[in-house]
Order: sequence, then structure tokens, then C-alpha cells
Amino acid sequence: MNQNFQPGNVSAEKIREGYIASQLRFDGSGKTAVLRARSRITLAIICVAICYSVIAARLMFFGFLEPDHSVSRILADTAITARRPDLLDRNGEVLATDINTASLYAEPRRVVDADEALEQISGVLPDLDLKQVYKKLVSKAGFVWLKRELTPSQQNQILALGIPGIGFRRETHRFYPKGPIASHIVGHVNVDNAGIAGIEKFIDDRGLKDLRNAGMMGSNRIEPVKLATDLRVQHFVRDELAKGIERYRAIAAGAIVLNVKTGEVVAMASLPDYDPNVPAGALEKDRFNRISAGLFEMGSTFKAFTTAMALDSGRVSLSDQFDATKPIRIAGFTINDFHGKRRVLSVPEVFIYSSNIGTAKMADTQSIYEHREFLQRMGLLSRSEIELPEVAKPVEPAKWKKINSVTISYGHGMTTTPLQTAVAAAALVNGGKLIPPTLFSRSVEQADALAKQVIKPRTSDAMRYLMRLNVEQGSGKRAEVRGYRVGGKTGTAEKVVNGRYSNDKRFNAFLAAFPIDNPQYVVLVIIDEPKPEEGKTGATAGSNAAPMVASIIRRSAPVLGIVPDFGDATGPLMANR
Repeated sequence: MNQNFQPGNVSAEKIREGYIASQLRFDGSGKTAVLRARSRITLAIICVAICYSVIAARLMFFGFLEPDHSVSRILADTAITARRPDLLDRNGEVLATDINTASLYAEPRRVVDADEALEQISGVLPDLDLKQVYKKLVSKAGFVWLKRELTPSQQNQILALGIPGIGFRRETHRFYPKGPIASHIVGHVNVDNAGIAGIEKFIDDRGLKDLRNAGMMGSNRIEPVKLATDLRVQHFVRDELAKGIERYRAIAAGAIVLNVKTGEVVAMASLPDYDPNVPAGALEKDRFNRISAGLFEMGSTFKAFTTAMALDSGRVSLSDQFDATKPIRIAGFTINDFHGKRRVLSVPEVFIYSSNIGTAKMADTQSIYEHREFLQRMGLLSRSEIELPEVAKPVEPAKWKKINSVTISYGHGMTTTPLQTAVAAAALVNGGKLIPPTLFSRSVEQADALAKQVIKPRTSDAMRYLMRLNVEQGSGKRAEVRGYRVGGKTGTAEKVVNGRYSNDKRFNAFLAAFPIDNPQYVVLVIIDEPKPEEGKTGATAGSNAAPMVASIIRRSAPVLGIVPDFGDATGPLMANR
């Protein structure tokens, strides 16, 4: 204690004043600190309140916001979820079916961070076009597709990311389990599961599309559609075409197997083809269906129709002869034979030696009008009526003149489709009935109700005789298949290149029917620009198209139920002369 301090020395008043002063100094600094703390707390409370108010206002904004009709309309659209009917071959094998899938969409106005969303999505879908997707995410659109037809794994990975504004739409995806085997028959669909080619488009155009658009086609399966196609024969045909292209180094090939009694297309293939599971392949060069949509000068196969025309008119018989000694000069053109005999030929010889001169003179027994009328009657001048949308219309001269009639008689000067050629050929061998082709099952009775008698049965008998004779003794020898008595006609046509017929580019065909004594099927093979086999020189239809037909018949006949006949009869069918 301070020795100098003496209580008596300090008055009570002064002590009181000093205490009060010290108290005043303490009370002033404390209050200031308290006030500052209270201000900070109040400010914090106000900030939190503002934040929650903004969030609440935003939630209320979204709550009262009118829904985006484009989004709801797309998500409610049953057309992209509606199932299509399964497509089956005649034996119940599935050619096309639907499987469930999901597609990824975004609502850009609800996407919080486009950059982050894009980064996360691209980690799962690295094949996305990042620029295009980013442009969609930052747009003002209400709805955009980001990726159609995701795998289940991709869907689960994106779902786990929990990205705001990103959703999935359940859809149906068309699947073709047999790949390209019957691509030109079945066709394909677009990304919205709508048919755009082949039978897929046909069934849409015949009512399925309207039902889908009306929302009457839900997710329930509907009755399958059964085709006349036999998948086994289809496989044989496509396989032989592929072998032929490789063997003869051709640029393309095609074939059709047609039931001559019903008009059913049992098989039809055109190579190169495509896989309908990857429909973009259909747009690649030369992938079109040459059988129904290709127009070609069919060459000497047309001589079968010229011969039938002449015989059916009654002005020519099998015993008649035509002088093929010298070429024909007409309108500045010379008509000659490829391997001329330079002598008078009988009608069967004109056919089996494929004489241009003899065929032209046979056609000359008819007027130009009669010639055209016969081809029109055989369905060779008008668009074929079949369920495929890919069908070409034949091209004929704008005005027929004598030179046109002469050249058309042996397959030059007009173009038609191989499909029409096969259908007309069926009428040549089935008793003279022209039956419209179909890709759906049809009974003989139903076919007869649609058939038109275009040539006399007697003419059909004569044509079967000539076609069998040609395989036995003429240019179609390599089409023979033991036990099945094949009849046919070769066709070797020079291709038009830059407006002129080429000497080294050919379009070959072989038209066949079997068994020729009671024909059940027509087989037509075409091969574009074939080359001679290794070590050989010939490149005519008899050396390439004919053996391809033989291979198809040899493999197909047993599964089609045609019982081989190994009887002693070796000569050609007899026909009334």
C-alpha cells in the first residue's frame, strides 16, 4: 500500500467523483462494443432473410410459371413410343421387332450450369458433338434432344449425375435381328420409329402412320405382319450373289425368286446392300434395290417375250424358219448376231442360238402397234404394282418407230426392271396368267382372282419347251441342275456409256423356271459388269449369270419342297407345233 495515502487527506466528495468518472469511462466503451455486435448480428439476419426470400420467390416463380407446351407435347407424344408390328418371314422367323430404349433431352431454361452439364454428359457420351450440344444447352429453347436411343448403361450413368434440366424419354427402337439379309424387302425406320423404306414404309402408308399420329397406337404389341419371304432362300440368294460378285469381279448383282402360281416374292436381294440397323448406309452409293428400282436394258432375255408374241399371234409356229444369213440394215444401223450361224434358222434355233437377226424378223411379223400392245399386256411398260415404295417406271421410246421395234425385240432400246421381267416370265410358263407380284402370303385361289390371261396356254407350252431346249442345247447349259429340269434364257446386253454401247462393259441376266414341266418358281439373276473368270475368256450371261442361277436352285429347291426327279426322261418337253 502507498505510505503516503491517508484517507483523511481525500474528501468523500472527490472519491465519489473519481468513481463516477471511472464508471463513465467503462460504461462508454462497453456499450459501443455491444452495439457493434448487435449491428453485425442484425445485418447477418437480414442477409439470410434476403437469401431465403430470393429462394422462396424463385420457387414461387417456378410454381406459378406456365408449363412449356412444347415439352409437355413432346413428352406426351405417343407416336414415338408406339410399337410397330413385328415383321416375320413365311416360317415365323423375326425380321424386325421393337425393343425399349431411352433418349436424352434437356430443358435449357432449367439447366443451371451449361458448362458443367456438358462436361458431365460428355464423360458418359464421348461421341457427342460438343459445340452443337453446348449451343443447345445455352439456348432459350424449352426442349431439345441431346442423344437418341441410349443404352441402359448410359442412361443409368447420366441419371446418377443428377443434372438439373436433363431428362429421359422412353422410346421404342426398331431392331433387325437378321441384319442386311433382307434389307431391301424389310426396309428401315427413322429415329422416330417411322417407316421410310421397304415394307416398313408400306405398312405406315397403309394406316399405321395415321393410327400413330392419332395416338391410337400405344405401347401394346399388335399383330405381327407375315411376309411371303422365306429367310432360308433369301440367305441362299444373297450368299450366291456375294460369291458371284467376287468370282466375276462385278460391281453389283441382284436376284429374285418368284412363285409362278401365286406371284409371291419368296426371295429378293440386291448387292451391295446395307444393314437396316444402320439406316444411313442406305444413302451410300449403289445401295439401291436393283430388282425393283433399277432400270436396265434386259438384253436377250427379251427374246423370250418376242418369241411368245409371235407364236401367240398365230402368224409364227415352232416349225417356221427365218433367214439369218446376212445382217439387217435399217435406219442407218446394222443388226448382226454375236455368234452368227450364217444360215436359215428354225424358231427353236433362233431361240437357243439367241439370234438377233432371226428375232428381229420374228418381230417384223407384227405391226409396231401390236408389238407395243403385247409388251404393255405383259406388264413391261408400266410401273409394277407391288408393296415396295422403291419401284421404277419403265422407259420406252417417246414414239415407236420401226427401228425401235427391231431393237426392243432383242432387248435394247427400252429399260425395265428385273422385277417386271420376272413377273412377265412367270406368265410365259404358268399357262399364260399374269399375276401381280406380292411380298405378302397369297393362296393360289387369291392369285387366280387377280390373274389376267395374257397369252394362250398353248403358247405357254411352247415357251416351256424352248426354255428347256435352251438349257439342254443352247446358251443356258450351265444353268442345269440335275433332278430339277431347269429351263431358261440368257441375256447379255452391252451397257450404254457416254451415249454409246460399250464393247467391254456388259449387263448380264439369266431368266429361269423350274421344274420346267410344271413350273413352280421363276429365278432371275442379274450381274453388272462381270469380268471373265481367272484363266478364262468368256464373260457372257451363259458363263456367269447361268451358273449363279444353278447354285440358287440347287440350294433352294429342297427347302421349297420341290422333289427332285431323276427319271429317264432326258429330252426337252414336247410342244404342239
